[in-house]
Amino acid sequence: MPEAEDALKFAYWVPNVSGGLVTSTIEQRTDWSYDYNKELALIAERAGFEYALSQVRYTASYGAEFQHESTSFSLALLLATTKLKLIAAVHPGFWQPGVLAKWLATADHLSGGRVAVNVVSGWFKDEFRQLGEPWLEHDERYRRSAEFIQVLKEIWTADESVGAQFAGDFYRIRDFVLKPKPLAWEGRPHPEIFQGGNSSAARENGGRYSDWYFSNGKDFDGVREQLGDLRRIAADSGRADGGPKFGLNGFIIVRDTEAEAREQLREIIANAHVEAVHGFRDAVQQAGASTSDKKGMWADSSFEDLVQYNDGFRTQLIGTPEQVAERIVAYRELGVDLILGGFLHYHEEVERFGRDVLPIVRELEREKLGAAV
Repeated sequence: MPEAEDALKFAYWVPNVSGGLVTSTIEQRTDWSYDYNKELALIAERAGFEYALSQVRYTASYGAEFQHESTSFSLALLLATTKLKLIAAVHPGFWQPGVLAKWLATADHLSGGRVAVNVVSGWFKDEFRQLGEPWLEHDERYRRSAEFIQVLKEIWTADESVGAQFAGDFYRIRDFVLKPKPLAWEGRPHPEIFQGGNSSAARENGGRYSDWYFSNGKDFDGVREQLGDLRRIAADSGRADGGPKFGLNGFIIVRDTEAEAREQLREIIANAHVEAVHGFRDAVQQAGASTSDKKGMWADSSFEDLVQYNDGFRTQLIGTPEQVAERIVAYRELGVDLILGGFLHYHEEVERFGRDVLPIVRELEREKLGAAV
């Protein structure tokens, strides 16, 4: 039986790249291998996680020396599970949208409708340079992503009598008929499309085109500001569904006492891989500074924020099971639809989250929000 629609959803970062989820020399009991990740997916599925997000890296960078390719790894995990949905991250510029639409349709049939896609506009210039692909300016990358998302939807939903049609600046599709199309049912006309960012260009894409919008770690004020922007853009564009659902990144540290959890955070930052964090900061803040409004992802991130490379500490999901659950539900009250979690020691901490935190979250949802969970 599917989870109630109004219940908060949970996802985890798939550690399909080496180095773990923090750029620190502290011990991380995690691994990028398939066997480890297969077991993790089964643990997460039993624990109550609905989604997993595979990472996309094409070359060694900032602690991630080894990387499994996102789409193939996602399909392998889909075939190893029965309920978990896999979100495969892809870069426009490396993928042609018609080819990806075909791949996703096949993966959707193989998995019983459990594949999704995260469209990543790109932040790592060296990947494009080394592979001989043009590196577009920030807002152009998002303009390309906007067309990419529109082409995916057009191919998946076009009437077969006329085929998919699209004429843009980056992509042109003529009379294309996809068979078989992805699985579809009420409320899910095609595989879910995720997209993240922070800049005005990213928010425009999210508000106009995406099913889900991923945010880097934010405090309550940061979430309110982004949600308000997304809803305004969605309304201005005439979306009937109110705009994209909102996913929030957070690095989760659950310990028996708050003091233990805070000490764990202190140790992670104290043992940061300084050279790797500075290298990552230089790359991503160059990308953020290149936006027209200087509001790109990581534009205002501190060194400490970047030790978890998607600002996961900012969400402050750190403390006892009760404290973490209460803060999660406070985000839910603001309008957050999904928590995307990262963990230090994946197997044991994902299992503990499902055992000790998730039941409290569900009880608080019933008490505070009247959610049918």
